[in-house]
Amino acid sequence: MKPIRSDNPKAPKQQPCIWMQARVVRQKLCNAEFQCKPCRFDKTMQQVAWENKRQRARGRIPSGKKGQVIFWKDKLKELPVWKRPCLHHMKNRIDFRACTNDYQCGSCEFDQYFQDQFTVHAVVKPVAVLDVHGFRIPQGYYLHHGHTWVRIEENSEVRIGLDDFALRTFGPLDKIAAPLMGKELKQESRDIALKRGALEAKLLSPVSGVITATNIDLMEQGKKTDLDPYTNGWVARVHAPDLRRELKHLMIGAEAKKFLAVEVDDLYQVIEEEAGPLAADGGTLGNDIYGNLPETSWDRLTKRFLRT
Repeated sequence: MKPIRSDNPKAPKQQPCIWMQARVVRQKLCNAEFQCKPCRFDKTMQQVAWENKRQRARGRIPSGKKGQVIFWKDKLKELPVWKRPCLHHMKNRIDFRACTNDYQCGSCEFDQYFQDQFTVHAVVKPVAVLDVHGFRIPQGYYLHHGHTWVRIEENSEVRIGLDDFALRTFGPLDKIAAPLMGKELKQESRDIALKRGALEAKLLSPVSGVITATNIDLMEQGKKTDLDPYTNGWVARVHAPDLRRELKHLMIGAEAKKFLAVEVDDLYQVIEEEAGPLAADGGTLGNDIYGNLPETSWDRLTKRFLRT
């Protein structure tokens, strides 16, 4: 399906929502770049479809337009197999490809290939960023007290990485190592390793789940000087089925900002104890904080700020 054109040439092109493409609804454009999980419209449609399905299972026939709503997957399954569009085509990522796995993406070989070759290499582009004394945290990202972050994606998938504070305090790094794809993470476990020369530090995992992809570039030995913690510096993608409960132990928005402000104050105190008084206004900290402190500071910094 071709993109719907806008009368305003400067307006961003919006694609038909998945529910519209399946012809469950007549008109609905997607304004969330097909990030269905946080979409209110998708949640509402799912709830209506579930209720209608339960009513039919009890031998009742739902009435009205609302009663005609069924899951978009069920609607598409009414088509011949060769006409059923792959979800990646519906999200405008690939040319037409028929779905041959009954929309069971979790067990689809092509979906796994697509995730490995394309999606996991996509650059995360934060829209708005909070600045806390020169350190950044994008709005919408959850922050763990061990200075890792979580960005919710689709289908219980999250992307995780280390934050700006950790990268600038301990970097530039030679390597960031995470468990291999298919391995299980536990929230608060020491699963991710930062390596700088002969030094190593562990990061606490912000969530539990199974690793579905890792950032291969970070696994290779060699000084990483051009990393942005929130774009090409992501560490892994994780299928996190217990995400709702675990998010309660993470921080976002004002809470994350408050936490980071305290951490920055404590970092200034450590620097003054190690290297002497700073300028009256504190100045702006650079990108190699450890490198400008005595070598004995590594263990102190990791224990204090990475909580390991």
